[in-house]
Amino acid sequence: MPGPGPHLIYAMGSGLGLTAISNGRFSPHHTLTYTINSFFGPDIGSFSEWLGSLLGGPADSVASAVADLIHHPFYYILILGFPLCFLYSKISSFLVHSHLLESSLPKVPLTKMQCFFLISAGSFTHFFLDHLFEENGKTTMYTWILSTGWWKTRAPVNPDAVVVVSSLCVCLIGGFFYLNRASSSNSLKKKSYQSILLVIFIASLYCIWCITQIYWISPRRPAVGEEADLGVLVFLAIYFFLPYGLCIMSMYQKNLDSNQIPL
Repeated sequence: MPGPGPHLIYAMGSGLGLTAISNGRFSPHHTLTYTINSFFGPDIGSFSEWLGSLLGGPADSVASAVADLIHHPFYYILILGFPLCFLYSKISSFLVHSHLLESSLPKVPLTKMQCFFLISAGSFTHFFLDHLFEENGKTTMYTWILSTGWWKTRAPVNPDAVVVVSSLCVCLIGGFFYLNRASSSNSLKKKSYQSILLVIFIASLYCIWCITQIYWISPRRPAVGEEADLGVLVFLAIYFFLPYGLCIMSMYQKNLDSNQIPL
């Protein structure tokens, strides 16, 4: 599986990119919390398993069970998300008041909710790399992604698939042009929000089409030729777009009073 280097560099590079494009609303405190949880977060279980192996006996069995629970994209959040958000918020407060780490807003540490978003984002980012680059490429997630494709024979070109997929792609591009047309009086922020909703709507319809072809119709049919589009879309939604969305949600509000510590 990826070691400390890839996890830390990918997460910290992403965090610094968000800092640059957000004019500091994604602060160094955000980046540090996100980076630590993208590596050491879910791997706390693996660390506890290693300690248990050193102690031996019942400690080894308990640590192994804990490792299986914690080293999971969702269980890590459910089990440790809330306790850790208090800890990271306290650490952020200490770093702010001791002037050890700069914050974009003076004397304003990360709130517990911001930390929870970053802990969750870090967990999903951790498994973005793990699912792709461990177990010799035969992880459960990666195997499922490939299973949504058509690999046995040359995929037949079904006319209805061509019509549905091309229609959805045309609606996506056409809708984007319509929402972002120059004559529209909406603000750029509102246009962006509407465009995101459009992408989610089209992606949902695309996934529904793939599900009907793969799991509902018997015998199974290739949804989009040989492509594993359903698996790719679900994977990207959970392990790529969702963590970045959580990072964006954790940013400081633009109009936040710099002298007011958020609740």
